[in-house]
Amino acid sequence: MSAKRDYYEVLGVSKDTPASEIKAQYRKLALKFHPDRNKSSESGEHFKEISEAYGVLSDPEKRKVYDQQGHAGVDGRYSNDDIFEGARGDFSDLFGRTGGFDSIFESIFGRNGGSSYGQQRGSDILYETSVTLEDVLHGKKMEINLQKEIQCQICNGSGCKPNTKKNKCTACNGQGQVRKTRTMGYASFVTVETCSACKGQGSIIQTPCSECKGHGRKKGIKKISFDIPPGVDSGDYTVQQEGNEVPSGINGDLIVRIRVQSHPKFKRDGMDIFYDQDVSMIDATLGREITIPTLEGTEKLKVESGSQPNTIIKLKGKGVPHMNSKSRGDQYIRIIVNIPKKLSKHQKSLLDEFEKSYE
Repeated sequence: MSAKRDYYEVLGVSKDTPASEIKAQYRKLALKFHPDRNKSSESGEHFKEISEAYGVLSDPEKRKVYDQQGHAGVDGRYSNDDIFEGARGDFSDLFGRTGGFDSIFESIFGRNGGSSYGQQRGSDILYETSVTLEDVLHGKKMEINLQKEIQCQICNGSGCKPNTKKNKCTACNGQGQVRKTRTMGYASFVTVETCSACKGQGSIIQTPCSECKGHGRKKGIKKISFDIPPGVDSGDYTVQQEGNEVPSGINGDLIVRIRVQSHPKFKRDGMDIFYDQDVSMIDATLGREITIPTLEGTEKLKVESGSQPNTIIKLKGKGVPHMNSKSRGDQYIRIIVNIPKKLSKHQKSLLDEFEKSYE
């Protein structure tokens, strides 16, 4: 289970950054992480990440959807091809060619570059859940029954009736695309379009499977297991290839939208947690050992004599983990000194005597 970084963070810009500056920043990062120039093992993934971020933020419509709904809104509405189209255009302008961009993404996504080059990609599925602060500390194993498009078991995803097969499309000669030439004056223009006869598949089903009606997939229930890692925060996380399935294509992703519930005792700020501890005026004055709650049980804590209201005491390593790291935050205890609202005559007299002796 992986979390997509915020697109603005990926490019190192803010939400107020104008499109022209975003483009300039993308060009700078594209040159830095281009795999032909940067030989590190992670350059390809960095290049993909910044190109995806730019493909969304450079398009006003996609940027608006992302600002309103985050990753789930973009992933649920646009294919990889739609998202990377903007980056592809500016990449070709930057390097003077498009083939370099296409070959990079072919190596990153595998042959056909995701949804490009005729290969279909299943749509993403959004699943929402909530977790406790204790789940953030320990992590949580999830097992859900997800309704989604799954491969037809009768035809094994071919869409054909058993013991039959597809025929090569004669309209495109099995290419899935057709070339059309238009002549305007002395110039000829060649365009490549998806074959309307086979809808880009390159083949036609003569005898469809009765179970899936030739689609190769159908609605079904699949049991999905994944781990919510320790240190998780509210946001969208991706379980790859567990969205709607596409036979002979690329499955969509499962987008898990997590909300961390508020805790009745603790407040969280990043890796640290905060807790307010009430102590009496006498205990704050004289000092006392008290027991305070933590996410893992209880801890003994020494309140020093003369502790003032809002004194902060730190318990090192009692916060929540950093995601994908062994480091942990701390727990901070704020001392709340309770001043009695009503006193007996005897109590008042003792305080008066204390005040006189104190002076």
